[in-house]
Amino acid sequence: MRSRYSAFVVGNARYLADTWHPRTLPDDLVLDPDQRWEGLEVSEASEDGAQGIVRFRAFWRYSSERGILAETSRFRRVGSRWYYLDGDVGDQGAHAD
Repeated sequence: MRSRYSAFVVGNARYLADTWHPRTLPDDLVLDPDQRWEGLEVSEASEDGAQGIVRFRAFWRYSSERGILAETSRFRRVGSRWYYLDGDVGDQGAHAD
């Protein structure tokens, strides 16, 4: 999870695609270069066999707006690697500086 967050921070769409499960990978993964990610808080991480769950909040800035993205992400292990499947997203709001 932390490596995927770092990929969002630096705009590395290739890494995100490489760590996304092929079954749920979007056809066109485009990152907004004006979106700034400013922090990550992981509140829970668990695994059960080849299934994993990560709950987190990511803090973002876009122009003069700031907000928090809250997500419960699901991962699947294939061999020794974890792949992002999908997540339940909740944006905890945006506000101006």
